Amino acid sequence: MSVLIIKNTENEGPGTIEEFLKEKGLVYEILNMNSCHAEIPDVSKHSHLVLMGGPMAVYNIDNHPFLHFEAALIRAFIKSNKPVLGICLGAQMIAYALGVDVYQGKTQEIGWYRVDLTEEGMKDAVMASLAINETKQADVFQWHGDTFDIHKNALRLATSDTFENQAFRYKDHVYALQFHIEVTPEMIREWFENEEDHDVEAMINTTLDIFPEYKKRAYKFYENFFKRTC
Repeated sequence: MSVLIIKNTENEGPGTIEEFLKEKGLVYEILNMNSCHAEIPDVSKHSHLVLMGGPMAVYNIDNHPFLHFEAALIRAFIKSNKPVLGICLGAQMIAYALGVDVYQGKTQEIGWYRVDLTEEGMKDAVMASLAINETKQADVFQWHGDTFDIHKNALRLATSDTFENQAFRYKDHVYALQFHIEVTPEMIREWFENEEDHDVEAMINTTLDIFPEYKKRAYKFYENFFKRTC
């Protein structure tokens, strides 16, 4: 197994995904696509693709040419039947690569929110890992204002009153999550370091309360996702 992790911006790294891979002794590579030194990777050398977040808008893709290469990479992994996981912008890029619309939503979600797992989400062993106890809900960290449509051959796995499409699975090996399951308290503190419109300390305190169980559920998600192979 060799996992390719794509970063789109310097401060949105893989967080607990990398921690999980390290603890399991799994091979991985992190590639910052938004770098003049980035090279297009060889798909054949990697078993899984993970796409992280970023502040870019997919509908302004021509302002970020590297996203065109990223979309081609996603399509190559999907065509090869290799597992793909997209987080936030990464989820939007999967939607774009599948040929459906990505667009600005009616509002923003910033902070801790609760999403509802759909019937399909609860049947999916990977997605159901995020459910709180025996409920059909999951606490998740959000930072987005954009959203996406879902491909006709994909299943909606999570939803909310604010954004109908919170997560989907395409075929049996591609997962797209609008929210961040990889965050750590340190990441959240860094993200909000210069955000004057938010009560950072209150958000950190909430994070510290939620994080131990949040990490456990995220690890269950990773366990089920990374054991999938083409």
